[in-house]
Amino acid sequence: MSTATVRTKVRVPLRFADGYSVTADVVTFDGLADGAEHLALVLGDPTAGTPLVRLHSECLTGDVFGSARCDCGPQLREAVQRIDATGGVLLYLRQEGRGIGLYAKLDAYALQDAGFDTYQANVALGFPEDARDYTAAAQMLAALGIGELNLLTNNPDKVRQLRDLGVTVAEAVPTGVHTTESNLRYLHAKVEHTHHTMALAG
Repeated sequence: MSTATVRTKVRVPLRFADGYSVTADVVTFDGLADGAEHLALVLGDPTAGTPLVRLHSECLTGDVFGSARCDCGPQLREAVQRIDATGGVLLYLRQEGRGIGLYAKLDAYALQDAGFDTYQANVALGFPEDARDYTAAAQMLAALGIGELNLLTNNPDKVRQLRDLGVTVAEAVPTGVHTTESNLRYLHAKVEHTHHTMALAG
């Protein structure tokens, strides 16, 4: 794995729709393996203990527009507050639609409306079920001096990929469960198909 370096770091006050506010050090990088403009949000004091880290894949529909078809927006909001409380980093990864892009994700939504689950829809469009690769995330962590962390995730693939890339994941810390009438089928697919660690009713 090649080395990435910190490009810039700037303090940015953040404010969420519910009024929660916090200040983050937003970090950009040079030399990332996929050439994408990923960001790191450093929150609290990451040196106070084992840092809490979240790999959050960009979701324009959920993060910005509040789409209820997924749980991405609420997970982002939750992660920022939890990481700030303990100290750590949120990596905001430009991997829309599990790596297939925004337009293709919306095409997949149309297939889901026709009965496909979220993974079947990706495959029907000619994509992998999950196209995300976390090499750039491991490079970002190395550039920030983080070799050991607690990972805020329900997704065992994130744990597995980071460990394969040489990052020590001391503990997988589950996020909350954010259900709506519109995303329950989507969340069940994540539990049943890729073994996400969420307790779902219904």
